[in-house]
Amino acid sequence: MSKIYLDNAATTPLTEEVIDAMVDTMKMNFGNPSSTHSFGQEAKILIENVRRQVADYLKVTPAEIIFTSCGTESNNMIIKSAVSHLGIERIISSPMEHKCVSESILDVKSRKGVEVNYIRPNEKGDIDLAKLQELLKSSEKKTLVSLMHANNEIGNLIDIKKVAEICKENNALFHSDTVQTMAHIPLDFEDIRVDFASCSAHKFHGPKGVGFAFIRKSSGLKGIITGGPQERSLRAGTENVAGIVGLGKALEISLNKMEEFSNHMQMIKDYTKDKLTEAIPGIKFNGRSAEKENSLYTVLSALLPYKNPLIGLQLDMKGIAISQGSACSSGATKPSMVMMMVLSEDQIDDCTPLRISFSHLTTKEDIDFFVNALQEISADFLVIEKTNVEHR
Repeated sequence: MSKIYLDNAATTPLTEEVIDAMVDTMKMNFGNPSSTHSFGQEAKILIENVRRQVADYLKVTPAEIIFTSCGTESNNMIIKSAVSHLGIERIISSPMEHKCVSESILDVKSRKGVEVNYIRPNEKGDIDLAKLQELLKSSEKKTLVSLMHANNEIGNLIDIKKVAEICKENNALFHSDTVQTMAHIPLDFEDIRVDFASCSAHKFHGPKGVGFAFIRKSSGLKGIITGGPQERSLRAGTENVAGIVGLGKALEISLNKMEEFSNHMQMIKDYTKDKLTEAIPGIKFNGRSAEKENSLYTVLSALLPYKNPLIGLQLDMKGIAISQGSACSSGATKPSMVMMMVLSEDQIDDCTPLRISFSHLTTKEDIDFFVNALQEISADFLVIEKTNVEHR
């Protein structure tokens, strides 16, 4: 049976070049990078080379790149340390953030008494920047704004540069979860004055279990994992050398082929939208995922015109990997917060969301296979539903 992978927003397959780089590192550079002998220092050099590589991409200094296990750890560290060590008294965010951000915010609210203000998005999933400006001007409390660059379920992009400017004008710190955009689009943090950002390597064909936090050196943020001087004393623990090398190799490939990859994925996304529109009467698309402006090219969020909670399993049985929302919400019996924000009550009750996400490896043949399978499932499901209605 053919197997088609269309869940790249959850994770991406490792490329052979990344695997080879990691295997070579595990074979040849097993030393502890904190050791002063040659074995350790050879491993240390590999880490620092990748740190410089990441810093060059973001146009920041190497000292502002802190390697972590993933975007979730990075986001937790930034939010919790900002409250504990920078005196943050208020956080402004959105109900559409990734769980690692929203739950970190709720944690500091319950434990530290931090005031939390949410900007409710409109039906397209957009954040009202005028509302952000209004909230920032409404209080003198030291504030952290936490808004993701691209939504992981519907692909909406915020104007990250404008948000950063608004925050600076109002003396607020700005954190952006950039997990879905890092290595997919150009990011210049010399121009875009974010204070904090996050990355997971496995979102751009690197390994799981490694990522980084961007922490602007003027912020004064401190680590929350203690026990050693690693990562500028911001993240204690022996570094994942092979993972960091894998991150570096994946980043190198992504940056060298960014235009080629992005053009291909945008073409595949447009093709998918057109094929689904032809094959499934009444299908709709959530947020701005079907648009080219203000939308990430890797994600298409569709809304099937009937309720079928088993659609993911049925597609999987046909060899197609896809999700109905964030991977961190898989198995949930109720719609995600993102879907609750962008769908009406009738749509939540009567429709089925699907998140289709692409990589440079996705082909038109993959999409044709998927659309045909979905069309078969939809036809069978609607026949069964009609029969059930007739017998009620």
